[in-house]
Amino acid sequence: MKYFIVIIGAIIIAFAFNFFLVPYGILSSGVSGIAILLGLITPFDVGLMNFVLNLPLIILGFVKLGKTITINTIGFVIALSLFLYVFPVVAITDNILLSTIFGGVISGIGIGLLLKYSGTSGGLDILAIIISRSSNVSVGLLLTAMNGVIVVISGTIFGWEIALYTLLSIYLTGKLIDTVHTNHIKLTMQIVTTEGEAIRNELLRSVYRGITITDGYGGYTNESKQILMMVVTRYETMQIKQIVRAHDQKAFINIFKTVEVDGEFAKD
Repeated sequence: MKYFIVIIGAIIIAFAFNFFLVPYGILSSGVSGIAILLGLITPFDVGLMNFVLNLPLIILGFVKLGKTITINTIGFVIALSLFLYVFPVVAITDNILLSTIFGGVISGIGIGLLLKYSGTSGGLDILAIIISRSSNVSVGLLLTAMNGVIVVISGTIFGWEIALYTLLSIYLTGKLIDTVHTNHIKLTMQIVTTEGEAIRNELLRSVYRGITITDGYGGYTNESKQILMMVVTRYETMQIKQIVRAHDQKAFINIFKTVEVDGEFAKD
């Protein structure tokens, strides 16, 4: 299912780029925006530039973030680069404002799906996650700063009117990502289990979150149990539940919304 979503997400994003943004020189956010820029000012194809620019970031992700996120990124980058190469660059509408709005919205839907089901859309996401984990500056703030540079470059090369359209496209993309991905929603998970140590070890290997563990016992059975508490983002809950069920089919999992987190919490 995850890899199917990666393909669908890549198709959606490539459609938004080649039919709405690229024909008017409007850039997207992240590495894809830089790829569009280079594709417009050089003879190289946007899909090829997207693949080449992502390669060093994929290697960096493998070193810093591990194998899983790297495999997800490679799959997406290859799929997006392929579809950008295959799809023709054709303007669906002759209205640049409509192209900006629909290009931003549609690409935001595609990226949001990728983040929701595979955890990354590659490119600057990887760099922002790495910086965020070492500095605790939010990924959103880091990506905003990086995309600001893209807007300035767009204005310098193509004129400030195009830069404003680029800014609008990036803003709409970000809003749709938040709507689809919901990564910013924090949840608290309480796991009551008799296999606390095994679950703890696998969670620490697989999920970048802290765990608080307390001892307890069943009120009816008097059986000793461990209670694991974690604050996570919404898209991580499915992975955590799968890990728990692999070790304890009878574990009790309580999930509730967290209003505020005050303290160290990685914002990826």
